[in-house]
Amino acid sequence: MVDDLNNNKDDNLIVKVPKKSPLVVRMVVLAFAMVCGVYICSICLKQISTSTKVKFTNLEFLEPSFPKLKHEIPKLHYPKPETFSRAECACNPVRDFAILSMQRSGSGWFETLLNSHINVSSYGEIFSNKDRRSNITSIVKTLDTIYNLDWFNSASKNECSAAVGLKWMLNQGLMANHKEIVDYFNQNGVSAIFLFRRNLLRRMISVLANSYDRDAKLLNGTHKSHTHSPHEAEILAKYKPTINATLLIPTLKKEEDTTRKALEYFNNTRHIIVYYEDLVQNRTKLMDVLRFLRLPQRELKSRQVKIHKGSLAEQVANWDDVHNFLKGTPYENFIHSDYAMQ
Repeated sequence: MVDDLNNNKDDNLIVKVPKKSPLVVRMVVLAFAMVCGVYICSICLKQISTSTKVKFTNLEFLEPSFPKLKHEIPKLHYPKPETFSRAECACNPVRDFAILSMQRSGSGWFETLLNSHINVSSYGEIFSNKDRRSNITSIVKTLDTIYNLDWFNSASKNECSAAVGLKWMLNQGLMANHKEIVDYFNQNGVSAIFLFRRNLLRRMISVLANSYDRDAKLLNGTHKSHTHSPHEAEILAKYKPTINATLLIPTLKKEEDTTRKALEYFNNTRHIIVYYEDLVQNRTKLMDVLRFLRLPQRELKSRQVKIHKGSLAEQVANWDDVHNFLKGTPYENFIHSDYAMQ
């Protein structure tokens, strides 16, 4: 009896601690690990963010090390004319250009050479018309019409054109509106082809002779700035202008200044500079122009016949005066330099 009581007493004193579930323990450990991980990640992200800000701040003062290739490749246009359909040629790009020059610098001859290319349409001296250059609005409207292939004359090749342009003299609103025109060229991807003469004295002789013929009309009462006949060229070349020697040097200097300003104004456009004498002596120079326009190379021809050729002494009535005034001046090389048509 006593033993039974003792046994019951022992049973009552023993308290069994319930075993914890392994799943609960694992959940607690996992939660703790996640909290620690989030905390550590937040600290790391703050450090990375601070480091990045410092690096970017330092980079703001660095200049780019790569070269700028501005205007290297001409912009491609896909005109949508309002006056006709380009049909299957609609997917062919067109390059826009402008021949920038001065009167009697060979621009007419040069343009006929370009127009002999099957893919080129150059529309001539469009801005000789004063209304078209009366203000920048008229100028832009005219340019838009040309470069949209909606301008029609004998040079038009319409849907076949791969390059479209015009001949533009510096004194036809170009210099007066140069800022707006430069913006237009850059925004619309118009490439400029500068054409000048190295020998400004020869240009002066041509200007005076052409001005005389405008009134005299030596060719059977008709004035022609360009000829396609050797006989007509010979008749026009017979006139020898008299040059005002006292105004000779100021006039040459003014022409030089105009050329320099034009190149300065359009320096930021995509452009090429071509000289008439170089083209006359070496026709392969024309291929440089075609490469500049990214056009297929073709043999270029012109029917125009040069009027004034040969020695300068044979083309000026008062050559001795001209020679004496230019001798010893920066323009003396004009009286010695010469070239022959090839």
